[in-house]
Amino acid sequence: MRSFLLHSLFFFASAAIVSGQATLRVGDPVDLKLSGVPTDEQTQVNNTYTVDANGVVNLPYINKIKAEGLTPAQLAGSIEAAYRSGRIYTNPTITITMQPTARFVNVGGSVRNPTRVPFTEDMTLLTAINAAGGFNDFADQKRVRLLRGKDVKLYDVRQFRRDPSQDVKLQPGDMVEVPQSFF
Repeated sequence: MRSFLLHSLFFFASAAIVSGQATLRVGDPVDLKLSGVPTDEQTQVNNTYTVDANGVVNLPYINKIKAEGLTPAQLAGSIEAAYRSGRIYTNPTITITMQPTARFVNVGGSVRNPTRVPFTEDMTLLTAINAAGGFNDFADQKRVRLLRGKDVKLYDVRQFRRDPSQDVKLQPGDMVEVPQSFF
């Protein structure tokens, strides 16, 4: 029982550290909680916001605030400063919560179950493909595409089976496309 409790505490502490240090990306949902202002004002602002394609969140009264590349704490500080400088709130306290489980890697093409795979810190190209059911019978394992932002790279994943150290680490938002073999 003691071991279970210690393991549980370690897991939750690790999750808090990871979510506290992770940087926000396009598509990430963030929960925003406002305090230090009247309750009716809190209900106007408290919500879940998504980092849009331009890397910003659009908030009541202050409009767009840059979020992409910031940690949740940095974003909270920017929002507090914007509310103060706009003289909307004199002493706001913003809390931003980011759920790491809300991040995904999309795996499609010639896999058994094309899907969005919840991102984990140790995810690689092969683990994402395996999470999507593995390759189907028509997959071309020599030309697997990894799309990251505007970059596209081709990989021969058969090499990763021979040397797992070459397997590519993935990032949230990556897209994996497995083409169909022509012969």
